[in-house]
Amino acid sequence: MVWTRRVTWTVRRWAGSAVEAVRRAWAGPGRERDLAAQAAKAALAAWVAWAVVGWWLAAPMAFVAPWVAVVLVESTVYRSLAHGLQQLAAIAVGTVAATAVALLLDSTMVAMALVLPAVLLLEQWQRLGRQGVYAATGALFVLTGGQVTVVSSAARLAEAVFGAVVGVAVNVLIRPPVYLRDARCALQDAACEAQEILDAVADGLAAGEWNGQAAGDWHERALRLGPLVDQARSAIRWSRESLRGNPSGSRERALAPADKTYADALAVLDHVAVHTAGVTRAVGEISGSGKESRPAAGITRAYADFLRQTARAVRLYGLARFAPGGRDDLAAEELREAVGELHRTLDMFRRLLPGAVPDDPDALVTYGTLLAQAHRLAGQLVQD
Repeated sequence: MVWTRRVTWTVRRWAGSAVEAVRRAWAGPGRERDLAAQAAKAALAAWVAWAVVGWWLAAPMAFVAPWVAVVLVESTVYRSLAHGLQQLAAIAVGTVAATAVALLLDSTMVAMALVLPAVLLLEQWQRLGRQGVYAATGALFVLTGGQVTVVSSAARLAEAVFGAVVGVAVNVLIRPPVYLRDARCALQDAACEAQEILDAVADGLAAGEWNGQAAGDWHERALRLGPLVDQARSAIRWSRESLRGNPSGSRERALAPADKTYADALAVLDHVAVHTAGVTRAVGEISGSGKESRPAAGITRAYADFLRQTARAVRLYGLARFAPGGRDDLAAEELREAVGELHRTLDMFRRLLPGAVPDDPDALVTYGTLLAQAHRLAGQLVQD
């Protein structure tokens, strides 16, 4: 009974996820729509390859063409081209080696025992990447497909070449994938999450709520900022690769931020992640240390104001740097003003700090460290 309920719950969860993915794909551009488009393109490539090689030419092993076409509708145009060349090279090596050994020894069993170990070693050859396994696939097609002849092996190579051409052509000519939007969204997600965490901490401190559970939740969210920035870094690599060999690359490249902009953004967000984790860790330690160790209300409110202004600056940084049409000059101007206010708040906080915690050197060290981090963060937020 428990097992049945668990299976039912799992099926419902999967069904719900599938329905939600379909809804997002229908609603507008995004990852789900990109995946659906790539799946449709792969199916089209297979259909075209089979229609020509299987239906029209009635080739003896026509499935090779649609099979190669499907696997070469890759996530980027560059990968389709690069992997297509690697895969064809691997298939050619396996096909030629198997044909030569089988004809020489006149025994497919002996040829298989000799050829397969050799071609499987190609998986370790870096020039073929992960396509080296197709050398063994090509050899198996030769050795298990009936009588081995030069003509039949040449036909299989021709089918593979045709399938590769179809797969690459479909990926290049029909909605070539570009991931600039994914990179911008990933960067914005990291900036927005940092802003929400800092605002939540600021609201809690301003209200005088030193809640250990809330502080723990803030810190858990802050620790997930680092992986979010790593996801943004990966998305940027994908966006750069998606422009290589892309026929629409010149137009999209004009809209893409410069590499320096991406590098600066990642550096800032890395610092934001470290700073936010430091803030939440300090708040958590103070929350669990007892009321006698908590700073006075005046310094708490000043620090809450600093966090709120930092959150606003981070939000404006995301708007200024990651706008879909390029740099947002209005947001950039607001960002400079916000960082100016942040510097003034930090100066006030620095003057207030020594007198606020004269008898608590540990608190002075903690707040002084956060103050130094905040100065560095404010300086990076306005870098051009």
